[in-house]
Formats: sequence, C-alpha cells, structure tokens
Amino acid sequence: MVEDNESERAEFSRKGLGAGVRQSTPIALGVFTYGIVFGVLARQSSLGLSEAVLMSASVFAASAQFVVLDLWKSPLPVIAIVVTTVAVNLRHLLMGASIQPWLKRLTPRKTYGMLYFLNDESWGLTMRARSNGENDAAFLLGSGLIVFIAWISSTALGVSIGGLIQNPARYGLDMAFIAVCIALLAGVWDGREDAVPVGIAALVALVSSVVVSGNWYIIVGGLTGSIAGVVRDEYV
Repeated sequence: MVEDNESERAEFSRKGLGAGVRQSTPIALGVFTYGIVFGVLARQSSLGLSEAVLMSASVFAASAQFVVLDLWKSPLPVIAIVVTTVAVNLRHLLMGASIQPWLKRLTPRKTYGMLYFLNDESWGLTMRARSNGENDAAFLLGSGLIVFIAWISSTALGVSIGGLIQNPARYGLDMAFIAVCIALLAGVWDGREDAVPVGIAALVALVSSVVVSGNWYIIVGGLTGSIAGVVRDEYV
C-alpha cells in the first residue's frame, strides 16, 4: 500500500521514461501476442488493415475491442458499440483515481498527455514500481508507449497474416491475454490482505456475469473490490 503525503513529489525525467520501457518490455511481448489475435479476428470480421489499426490507435483497449468485434456486423449498431465500449472501459476511472495522488503534482499538459497511454498492463506495472519507491511519473509514459507500440504493430501483423491463421486458439494464442493478466496480478500482489478485495471482486464479477447481461460484471466486480479494499484499509 502506497501512502500519499504532501511532501511526496513526483518527478518526470528521461530516466523514468527509460525505466518504464525496460520494465514493461516483457509484458509488451505478451500484448504483442494477443494483439495478433485481435488482428486476425478483426480481419475475419471484415475490417481492413487501416480500419483495424485506427481502432487500436484510437480506442487502445484490448478487452473493449474484442467485445466490439462481436457486434461488428452490417448494419453497424453504433449506439450499442459506443455504450459497450464505455461500459467496459469504465475501469479506467478506477485506475485513474488510484494514481491521481501521484500525478496531481504534474502539469496538466504532462498528466493528460500521458493518460492517453494508460492501460491495464502499464497501470499494474506502475503501481508495483511506485510501491517499490519509484517516484518518476514518466515511468507510466514509458510503459504506456511500449505497450502502445506493441498493440498497434501486432494488430497490423495480425490483419496481414490473418489468412494464414483461421483459428488462433489452435496455437494457444487465445490464452495470451489471460496469461498477461495473471502476471500483472502476481506483480501487484501485496500479501494475504489482498486476498479479501481480490476474492470479493472475482466472486461478485462471476455472479454478475450470470445474472446481468452484457459486460457490466467488469464494472460491478471492480467497484465492489475497490470498496472492499477501502473497508479493509479502514478497519484492518
């Protein structure tokens, strides 16, 4: 758990940027793997190279993009796609709130420009780095940039070779996203105390996925786990 105080000052330097790139490269390789899967599936959904790359560059959210591919049919259900994307990406509110005490000491130009590259993987690595004493906010930018590059390039590659890979699951590529998430969880795990909010979030998300239609279980599980974490910190 990282304690925030008024004396903490976040730095922003090339050194932090480089650290973010170096420490995030292994994760970026995992992102590259399931980015290929997205590219293959995008091609199967009749998206061209430019369309798939534009989606990855503008949305930059793997889970939302995979969900949207299931909706990508003619006529295009624009409203459903927008609502689904917003619902799945609401977790970014939680991620942003968790790093806000750190970033509020930076200028708005640096903060908002950097947050464009915020993603699950970079957030997890940044939280771990910060808990280990990292005080350079450029770490998040470096991490986000290398993941962004991996995502865009792998999307393009996936679309290009999509005709050669009809079924990504046959090669185990569908497990890459899950593997990266497990690696992130292991990286930010802070002992047995984390079992309570994580366990509650997982259970609530699982139940919600059965009871509530759509992808709202992501938000419900995330919010419930966050509340459980707050209660844990308050009374434990």
